[in-house]
Amino acid sequence: MQQSHKALWDNCLNLIRQNVSEPNFKTWFEPIVFEKYDEAQATLLVRVPSSYVYEYLEAHFVQLMGWALNQSFHANVKLTYRLLTDKTNNLTQDVESDGAVDLADASREVTRANKVPTVLDAAVPQLNPQLDAHKTFDTFIEGDSNKLPRALGLSIAEHPGRSNFNPFFVYGPSGCGKTHLINAIGVQAKRMYPQKRVLYVSAHLFQVQFVDAKLQNKINDFINFYQTIDVLIVDDVQEWASAEKTVATFFYIFDHLFRLGKQIILASDRPPVDLSWLKDRMLTRFSCGVIAELEKPNVQLCVDILKSKCRRDGLKIADEVIQFIAQTANGSVRDLEGVLNSLMAYSIVYNSNIDMRLAERVIKRAVKVDNHPLTIDDILETVCQHYSVSPQNVFSKSRKRDYVQARQVSMYLAQKFTKMPTSRIGQLIGGRDHSTVIHSCSAIEQRLKIDKAFVEELNSIENSFKLKQ
Repeated sequence: MQQSHKALWDNCLNLIRQNVSEPNFKTWFEPIVFEKYDEAQATLLVRVPSSYVYEYLEAHFVQLMGWALNQSFHANVKLTYRLLTDKTNNLTQDVESDGAVDLADASREVTRANKVPTVLDAAVPQLNPQLDAHKTFDTFIEGDSNKLPRALGLSIAEHPGRSNFNPFFVYGPSGCGKTHLINAIGVQAKRMYPQKRVLYVSAHLFQVQFVDAKLQNKINDFINFYQTIDVLIVDDVQEWASAEKTVATFFYIFDHLFRLGKQIILASDRPPVDLSWLKDRMLTRFSCGVIAELEKPNVQLCVDILKSKCRRDGLKIADEVIQFIAQTANGSVRDLEGVLNSLMAYSIVYNSNIDMRLAERVIKRAVKVDNHPLTIDDILETVCQHYSVSPQNVFSKSRKRDYVQARQVSMYLAQKFTKMPTSRIGQLIGGRDHSTVIHSCSAIEQRLKIDKAFVEELNSIENSFKLKQ
C-alpha cells in the first residue's frame, strides 16, 4: 500500500510538472521526498531540504499542489512538510501547510495559469512607465564589475516573472549604474511585451504617494493601483529606513504581486541583510529570488564608457585625456558623465580643445575624492608660490635664474607625481619638447645628491602638496 501511495505522489509531481516551467520544477519540486501518506487522516507527509523551500512552496504553489494532490489521491489532502532543522544531528520538524486547500479555488488557479489571454484581461488602463528611454542595455557598457547583473537583468527583461530571478535585488555604491540597469530592464520588458504594465518608481516617490493617499483616505486605491503592475521597479529602497508604515504597505503589495508571478525589481546601496528596517519575513521574501552586486567600474570599464559616450555625443578627445579621466573620476559612472558634460560646455563656451589641461581643471572642480591625484596646475601653483614667480614666467623663454629653477622643479615634480609622459609634461609647461623635460629632471636629480639645503627646499614644496590634498 505504501508503494501505491508513492506512485500517487509521483503522478502528482507529473501533473505539477505540466503546469510549471522546467527550471521551477527542478528547483522546487524535484528536491521534495515522499515520506508517507496517512489514508485515515488523508494527510501527506513530504520532506523538504529547508524552511526556505517550504516557505517558497507555500507562497507560490500551494494552490497548484492542492489541485494536483486532489487529482492523484481523489481526496482533500492535508499537506505536512518535514523540515531539516539541524544537519549535524539530523534533527527535523514537521510543519503543517497553512490549511486544507479549497479545491474549487485550486482548480480556478490552474485554469487561470493555462488560460489564453483575452481582450477583457487587458481592460486595465495603460500608464506611463516613468522610464528613461536613453538608459537601455545598448548604452549599458559591460565590464567585469557588472557582467553578471547585466546578464541576469537581460534574462529578466526577456522573461519577466517567469524565472527564478524574482524578485531581483541589485545593490552597489552610488554611481555604479544601478539605476541604469533596472531602467534598462524596464525598457526592454516594455519593448518585448507592450501589453504589460511596467512601472519605475523611486522609494521616495512611493513614500510620498503613500502619505498623500493616507491623508486623502485613498489607501485602498493606492494599493489597488500597485497591485495591477506586471513589472514593478523600485529604486533606492534604503530610503525607507524610518518609514515603517510605508514598508508594511509595500510588503502587502509585494506579497500580492509575488504570489501572482509578477516581476519585482529592487535597487539599493546595500544588500538586504544590511537594511535594518527589514523584518525576517520580508528578508526571506526579498532574498528568495536573486541578489546581485554591482561593483564600482574599474579603469578599463571607465575608459570604455567614456569612449562610448564620446561616440554618441560626437566628441573628439585624445586617448591620454580619456585615460586620465578614467583614472581620476572615482570609479563613478555619474562622475564620468558629469566630467564629460563639463568638458563639452567649457569647450563650447571658450572655443578651446578638450586637452589635458582642461581635463585637469574640470576634474579638480567636479570630482570629490580623498587623496586627489596631483595635476600640472597643482604643481605649478605650489612651485610658483614658493619661488614668487608666475606661471607665465615659467612658460616664457627667459633664462632668468628663478624662472629656470621654477621651470625645472615643476617638470621634475610633474614627472614624479603624475603619470604623464615627458612629451606631455613639456607641452603643458611652456610648450617644451621631451628632451627639455629629461634634461630638467636630470639636473634636479644631480643637485639633490650634493645640495642638502635644496633637498629640504624640495621636501617643503612636496609637503605643501599634502596639505592641499
